[in-house]
Amino acid sequence: MGDVPRIIHLSEGVDKYAPDFTEMNEENLSAFAQNYLDGKLKKHLNSEEIPEDWDALPVKVLVGKNFEQVVYDPTKDVLVEFYAPWCGHCKQLVPIYDELGEKYKDHPSIVIAKMDSTANEVDDVNVRGFPTLKFFPKGDEKKIVDYNGGRTLEDFVAFLDGTHDEAAEDAKEAAKDEL
Repeated sequence: MGDVPRIIHLSEGVDKYAPDFTEMNEENLSAFAQNYLDGKLKKHLNSEEIPEDWDALPVKVLVGKNFEQVVYDPTKDVLVEFYAPWCGHCKQLVPIYDELGEKYKDHPSIVIAKMDSTANEVDDVNVRGFPTLKFFPKGDEKKIVDYNGGRTLEDFVAFLDGTHDEAAEDAKEAAKDEL
């Protein structure tokens, strides 16, 4: 995009808005600023291209461009790890998460997925640290449940095999807060 400005709004997260013009002049900048103030601009979200083999392995690879299609499939429960390639905790989770993917690779309604959050951004998902795990239950509601459970294979399996309702997660979070 070169030297064309962006509007960056810092609030609870970082919202970026990119212009649809390449020539920087008063008219374009004025229209861009007015569209921002009027709420007419769409957020700019980074995304890698969808890998051809994104679903070839047991742990599916998500990018910004295929995220919604996969996690909001009304017939699937989807657990997503939002990671950073440089993160030590993320690297420690890889063998456990790969084993989890292997366990559920043929399951008709459970998907295990991961997304590099340093190269991909999605609306409505707040990633504050790495790894962040979120559960997207099947259905038409487009719900997002923060996974706050343990990081062992047994913990993930127990969660996915029937304890993945909001009440269970809220109870775990309340118990943590009391400690």
